[in-house]
Amino acid sequence: MRSDKVDGGPRASLGLKFAAAGGLAFLLVPLLIIFVYAFTTEEKSFQWPPPGLTTKWFAVAWARADIWSALTLSVQVAAISTALALILGTLCAAAVSGSKFFGREVVSLLVILPIALPGIITGISLRSAFSLLDIPFSFWTIVLGHATFCIVVVYNNAVARFRRTSGSLVEASMDLGADGFQTFRHVILPNIGTALLAGGMLAFALSFDEVIVTTFTAGQQQTLPLWMLEELIRPRQRPVTNVVAMFVVLVTFLPILAAYYLTRDGDNVAGMGK
Repeated sequence: MRSDKVDGGPRASLGLKFAAAGGLAFLLVPLLIIFVYAFTTEEKSFQWPPPGLTTKWFAVAWARADIWSALTLSVQVAAISTALALILGTLCAAAVSGSKFFGREVVSLLVILPIALPGIITGISLRSAFSLLDIPFSFWTIVLGHATFCIVVVYNNAVARFRRTSGSLVEASMDLGADGFQTFRHVILPNIGTALLAGGMLAFALSFDEVIVTTFTAGQQQTLPLWMLEELIRPRQRPVTNVVAMFVVLVTFLPILAAYYLTRDGDNVAGMGK
């Protein structure tokens, strides 16, 4: 007899498999093309198929001081934005999930609003606010801009885990004589740790490749995505840009993959992308 189930679930039809394969191809083939162009011998134009393959552009990219400067700035901004997001996002999640107060749902909506708005709206709003307050555009304005959506990612992951954590555990800890810090360290943190780690990884990845908000808050600073955008507008060595793009794909893919494996056993873990 023919079975219509595999591992307890319904067997996917042939049409559904082709649709899934087509969707994956639509998403991944452009990335693979970028990877191929990172090895092309042609310097000024894109030809398909490439006239030849070489690895010299990796050495050229390695020797470019402007790439290292932009990369360093991007890593610094992403690290500090993620740290701020972990602190503020966790505190917001603890307040919203751990207590009931008037306007709680409104507060939750306002916290997640920045990630729902188009990036250009967020960028214009931040630029207007910084100009109104006479805050010069600098490294810290980029950090504040990125923190607006990084907080949302951490908050969504943390609040989902808080809601799955039994309040009786906290009550039992307090009844046994633990103070607030001890309860957080030994009871709460072990339960939400993987959610925070996953949220932090996602926040870092989103901050690292952010373009729109950075454009409005950077001033004279140039992160790696802004460097890539400028190189595409005024190209000097097109394959070098593709080498950097391949690096960015790998840097952002690995933490997202790690975050997926850390939270795949949980339900309703939100904030998986901007």
